[in-house]
Amino acid sequence: MAINPNVINEARSKDSLHNTFSEVKELQFSLFGIPILLKDNINASGMPTTAGAIALQDNNIEDAFIVTKLKARGALVLGKANLSEWAYFFCGDCPSGYSAIGGQTLNPYGRKIFDTGGSCSGSAVAVSANFCVAAVGSETSGSILSPSSQNSVVGLKPKIGLVSRSGIIPISSTLDTAGPIAKNVTDASILLGAIYGYDVQDSKSFKSNNSTWVTNNYSEIGGLPLKGKAFGVFRTLLEDSLYVQAVTVLKKLGAKIIEIDPEDYQLPEFLRLLNLDMKKDLPEYFSKYGDPTLGFKSIEDVVAFNLKDSIKTMPYGQRLFEGVIADSGTEEDLIKIKRQLKDNGTLYFDLVGKRHNLDSFLSINNYHAGFAAVAEIPAITVPMGYAETGEPKGLTFICSSEKWLIDYAYLYEQASQKRNAPKKYN
Repeated sequence: MAINPNVINEARSKDSLHNTFSEVKELQFSLFGIPILLKDNINASGMPTTAGAIALQDNNIEDAFIVTKLKARGALVLGKANLSEWAYFFCGDCPSGYSAIGGQTLNPYGRKIFDTGGSCSGSAVAVSANFCVAAVGSETSGSILSPSSQNSVVGLKPKIGLVSRSGIIPISSTLDTAGPIAKNVTDASILLGAIYGYDVQDSKSFKSNNSTWVTNNYSEIGGLPLKGKAFGVFRTLLEDSLYVQAVTVLKKLGAKIIEIDPEDYQLPEFLRLLNLDMKKDLPEYFSKYGDPTLGFKSIEDVVAFNLKDSIKTMPYGQRLFEGVIADSGTEEDLIKIKRQLKDNGTLYFDLVGKRHNLDSFLSINNYHAGFAAVAEIPAITVPMGYAETGEPKGLTFICSSEKWLIDYAYLYEQASQKRNAPKKYN
């Protein structure tokens, strides 16, 4: 979508600075000189933040909170990656990976054959095709997990509140989070260590008392052995041969595998949660973090702008935005919906988890992303192989701790070695 116009000079400056370090170990596990792409809903100076929308093509603004943290750790912000427009909460009937500005992102394992997943489509594709070392994406429900799985890379959705959302174009202040996408678990963990932290401007941000491991203990990744750890395996997924193979790998590492049938909880009015959150959250972004010269104050303003040239700005329509406007729910409705969803998501995992004393759940791709989202717990997906057609799939771990997830995912990754780079992208 965009290249940082200063990135070559910044890289040369870091090359010069690197020569002043007396010991290379001082740079271990930092992001010094590492090129990182940002999903184009994350504010970064020197480049517009568009969410893929023509309405925001001149949205020039200062760095988001997490971008300042990346730069403080020595990262090179290489540029912006394409995304499903407005983080896939806009058209409703368009292909994932499409935006009016960026066009259609393609999957390097099967161009115009396999779906890219969304909404971090460009972030995952860019990492997979070696256009960057790693990327920062964002997720409301599956937006990191889905494209990471579809493009055979690692995607980590943190616990909501661990990573700041300030300066990121929102869908839902209840569910949104930023997170890392990388080719392996170690890189994803290092990137998480660079971007996590308390932000007073973020209503859900919290001061973590147990995240010193994120910055200090990369050498201890995988230090939590799997012997005796109990993993909940969804019985309905055992028809997938790749999933069965992945479960077998974990068994050989000493894990206890427990087949489960989850409780029958649903996610009622999930769409309305997104509607009612975005109706208030997008105007807040415009007023606090957007370019004031744009003149947008509400979602109605964006819809009206798009109607001026619908072929150019919204060839697939803007059904979801229209749904936001049409939703007349009150603040009391929003509170009730949030409470119900949080309870249902928590019970979905907790009842079965406590019954079997589970340490983690095992899923595929983004199959259970919605429940993890409303329960506000982290998840990580790791390549688990390729279908007979060549389409990538990911094994997804879900539990209450990023530390545990990273350990479990790392040990599985090292034992299985399932990722193959896409051909002609090395």
